[in-house]
Amino acid sequence: MSYDTYIFDLDGTLLNTLGDLAASVNYALQKHGMPPHSLDEVRRMVGNGVRLLMERAVPDGSQNPLFDAAFATFRQHYMEHSLDTTRPYDGIPELLRHLKDKGKHTAVVSNKFDAATKSLCSHFFQDTVDVAVGEHEAEGIRKKPAPDTVLEALSQMGVGPEGAVYIGDSEVDIATAKNSGLPCISVLWGFRDRDFLTTHGATSFVSSPNELFC
Repeated sequence: MSYDTYIFDLDGTLLNTLGDLAASVNYALQKHGMPPHSLDEVRRMVGNGVRLLMERAVPDGSQNPLFDAAFATFRQHYMEHSLDTTRPYDGIPELLRHLKDKGKHTAVVSNKFDAATKSLCSHFFQDTVDVAVGEHEAEGIRKKPAPDTVLEALSQMGVGPEGAVYIGDSEVDIATAKNSGLPCISVLWGFRDRDFLTTHGATSFVSSPNELFC
């Protein structure tokens, strides 16, 4: 089915960011005397924004007296190293170019902090993503699964929800689409597997970006 507007999650959907996220998590943990996590452990922690990622990674979470310092270290390190190993998934640049050539609206909404979201989209998808919206709850825009970032992206593009679809790789994305009143397509190359996604309500899947060509 063809849509007029395509709204994408970022991490695990357009970009494989796991290596850089894990490296920054473990840098912060080790700098503050905490045990590191494996790549697979970090994969299961992502999806709800970087603060919750660090709350899951730090022993005792935000109750740990060193949490704020570790979180600050993570943020600084990640902003400096977010491009070390991060790359688009195979077929994603071609998909976005195809959608733009077809006159479609394209946006990214992410629970990654806003500066990093915009920086990554500018670096990898400067000419093929119209709008990028990251986490900036201080401005009253709640992070996913609240619909706020989706509604903000639609507003910035000057379009309504009619004819729009949401595409992501996680249970957070399924809930975000539902809360936004949009159909959801779950990708199978990201941070969650099909059984997990099905358990959390996914009903439409793609295993390759080629399947999203309109």
